[in-house]
Amino acid sequence: QVQLVESGGGLVQAGGSLRLACAASGRTVSRYALGWFRQAPEKEREFVAAISVSGGRTVYADSATGRFAISRDFAKNTVYLQMNSLKPEDTAVYYCASDLYGQASSDGARYENWGQGTQVTVSS
Repeated sequence: QVQLVESGGGLVQAGGSLRLACAASGRTVSRYALGWFRQAPEKEREFVAAISVSGGRTVYADSATGRFAISRDFAKNTVYLQMNSLKPEDTAVYYCASDLYGQASSDGARYENWGQGTQVTVSS
């Protein structure tokens, strides 16, 4: 089991930046791919970005490509989501999730453990 705790959310103006962090704890964190998903009010959860076990493969949703960057720090057992050029439509609760031995899937059903989420609000 891996426990995930997100942080870094907040209120930002359109065009601004935020960096989300997801701290993972557990004995085998290095065996998990990690992903970011988000859910806006009255909308379904959607994939944002994911990074493989090794960190060598990253996958992004079309909406995130060119604006967001996912990375992981193995020493700190933390995955980051750097979000630039934020838009009001990026407003959502952002969740971190883990996928044992995963390869950065965009399919949320593959992820076994989820954090509690962090709110991101982008004002226009």
